[in-house]
Amino acid sequence: MDSGVDSGTASGTEGVGASGVRTESAVRRDVLARRVLAGAVAGCFVLGGVLVVMPDGDRRPPPSPGPVARAVTAVGSGAPASLPDLVALISDREAHLRAHPGDVRSWAELGTAYVERGERTAEPRYFPKADAALRTSLKGRPKGNSEAFRGMAALANARHDFRAARRWGEAAVAASPKRWSGYPALIDAYRGLGDYKGARRALARLVELPPGGGGSGNGGPRAQVLVRAGLVYRDRGWREDSAAALSDAAALAAAPAEQADCLVRVGESAWERGEPAESLRAFEAALRADPGEHAARAGQGRALAALGRDSEALLAYQSALAKQPLPRYALELGELYESLGLGGAARAQYDVLRARVREGDAAGVNEELVLGLFEADHGEAGGAVRRLRGEWARHPSVAVADALGWALHRDGKDREAIGFATRATDRVRGGGARVALYSFHRGVIERGLGNDPGARRHLGEALRISPVFSPLLVPVALRALEELGESGGVGVPR
Repeated sequence: MDSGVDSGTASGTEGVGASGVRTESAVRRDVLARRVLAGAVAGCFVLGGVLVVMPDGDRRPPPSPGPVARAVTAVGSGAPASLPDLVALISDREAHLRAHPGDVRSWAELGTAYVERGERTAEPRYFPKADAALRTSLKGRPKGNSEAFRGMAALANARHDFRAARRWGEAAVAASPKRWSGYPALIDAYRGLGDYKGARRALARLVELPPGGGGSGNGGPRAQVLVRAGLVYRDRGWREDSAAALSDAAALAAAPAEQADCLVRVGESAWERGEPAESLRAFEAALRADPGEHAARAGQGRALAALGRDSEALLAYQSALAKQPLPRYALELGELYESLGLGGAARAQYDVLRARVREGDAAGVNEELVLGLFEADHGEAGGAVRRLRGEWARHPSVAVADALGWALHRDGKDREAIGFATRATDRVRGGGARVALYSFHRGVIERGLGNDPGARRHLGEALRISPVFSPLLVPVALRALEELGESGGVGVPR
């Protein structure tokens, strides 16, 4: 096991094994819970000390921060901010910088706010603005500018340029190694590159930091640490640990926007585990916390379709695309239309996908992964292979290995495809994540190679991981298993 990370996770439900000995999973969660909650205890001691020395007449609660202050706190700590607060911060910093163009920190805050607004609204036009603002900050202070380094790492992650994100993230951590806020973007970059060991090492350093290291002081840092722990545990295949960490993050989140973001991750985790009803509850809770959390609308669409509530699913997806028109949402909605026999509506969504990819490309956003998956299934497989070979050279993650293997299969190259499909499902080399789509792809490729036992094993595994992983592909998997002589054991709750 990797020291530092294997012993750190969130409190959860597993506790005692059949022999009465506490399970390794429970120990991991307890250790991380103690580390995270230590920050809360330390904060209480600090607050208590302040109250002791204040005169009785001054024991009034501090005024609630306004939208600009709330957004500054969130942006500075790497936590999500609400869209209205982001708009207020951007307007405030733009006005301030017209009068004070030499304020390096404000340029960094403005650039980072542009990044988040671009992500939250899927408007890539904000990314060149972010780049210009952050580089202005770096020009004023090229060394030790950890705020601008973090902003550049966040921008590179948003553009899916994970090599650049790693470079900037490492610079941010080197500039302020004891500030926790530099680590989340670095962990995201390592995950995007497929460097899962690097992500685990960064998480180990993060959870060992002393409490209060560059955090917002209001619960946000602890929530964001747990979010990254949940994602790293997911990549290792520790599904229960991941779910527990993400649930704890949602409980600790201080602001509605951060709570909604955590709840979306809880919903995505439940969806990946094949639990659409639980997933739907999390997405609905996210929208109650922050109606501007548009990713929850797309999550609702996914879960509602799995539950057979197709009309509601279509409305949820349409709402998500109206507010956050990401290419992958257009692909999901198009495939839902296709599964319902609505080919014309599906083609219209695929046109939306292509248009959004072109718009993102003009702003420096790399959408080769989603475009490659789309082309493999709905376009030209040879073109998908060319795109995904390039993406593999840049970002050799498990997701890209799966997509490239599938594109090669669709292009009639099963012997080469199986190597990538095996990597995507390899619990050792691939990082350990259990994803139904990856197992489905491997099973289909194995069937094409005449490996019927492998095909049965992996098609069945896909449906055991999640019997609702795709409205288009679940029926394909069921038919293939039937033709392979496999019956019973899996079903689709529709």
